[in-house]
Amino acid sequence: MSTAAFGSPQKMGRIILLGLEEVIGRGGLEAVLQVGELEEAAQNVRSGLEERTFSFEAVSRLHQALEELYGPRGGRGLALRVGRSCFKYGLKEYGSMLGLTETAFRLLPLSTKLHAGAGSFAGLFNKYTDQQVRVAETDSEILWHIERCPLCWGRVADEPVCHLAVGLLQEALYWLSGGKVFQVEEIACHARGDERCTILIQKKPLT
Repeated sequence: MSTAAFGSPQKMGRIILLGLEEVIGRGGLEAVLQVGELEEAAQNVRSGLEERTFSFEAVSRLHQALEELYGPRGGRGLALRVGRSCFKYGLKEYGSMLGLTETAFRLLPLSTKLHAGAGSFAGLFNKYTDQQVRVAETDSEILWHIERCPLCWGRVADEPVCHLAVGLLQEALYWLSGGKVFQVEEIACHARGDERCTILIQKKPLT
């Protein structure tokens, strides 16, 4: 597969657009699509197809357009919020496939839920998208490695830029834990020249 062909299902593209619209409104979404030259791509997601035709390039341009419109700092904060919002829509679409919505799972110890949840989320991305996600763990940390990342695809930056992924994981952890907040930080990024994008999650909640 050529690098130009890497993508995600249109359904996931739609989830991102829904998250964007919830955070910045319809007008803001239209401005982001215009800056990123993605109006046509946005029209295609209405079908919600499973084919991986929502390209990594489109995801990266959406992310970058937020920074261009709202500035690096403002764009970062909005991308975090969009990621959190996307989790809700993603859970609605893929929750049954993850196996994390059953009552039995909700009753498991927190450490078990974190381990199982990380594995299930990684498996979802690896199965349904062209991302390559690998999870590693220590006694105190979870390392979410993205070997092939759409959020920073083709970008060059001085610092990590995959803020939407950080927000998505923050909200996933909040949901998995029944309302606890965790420290989540991107510590490596392809855009910065690192070998992979890596998001560090502290297993011990802050609250």
